[in-house]
Amino acid sequence: MHLEQVLVKPLLTEKTSVMTENTNRYAFKVLRKANKYQVKDAVEKMFDVKVIDVKTVVMPGKVKRVGRTLKKTTSWKKAFVKIADGQKLELFKGI
Repeated sequence: MHLEQVLVKPLLTEKTSVMTENTNRYAFKVLRKANKYQVKDAVEKMFDVKVIDVKTVVMPGKVKRVGRTLKKTTSWKKAFVKIADGQKLELFKGI
């Protein structure tokens, strides 16, 4: 598994933006098979920062109604990455 494939996308919500401002933690949607060490290496190499801690959570799938039948969405993995003080991730490069 290549390091570019580990991080699927950043999770940008109100809750994660408050968490980023207060505790310097960022949230990412990652591959289900990725472990904490692979997530740490991917963030350090892609964003050139020092990662202190990684916490992962497997989010269970939800039951959705499709017509008359019920279907279950697939479960996915979320990673919370703590960055060293004084550093930040540039998720969106502005002009």
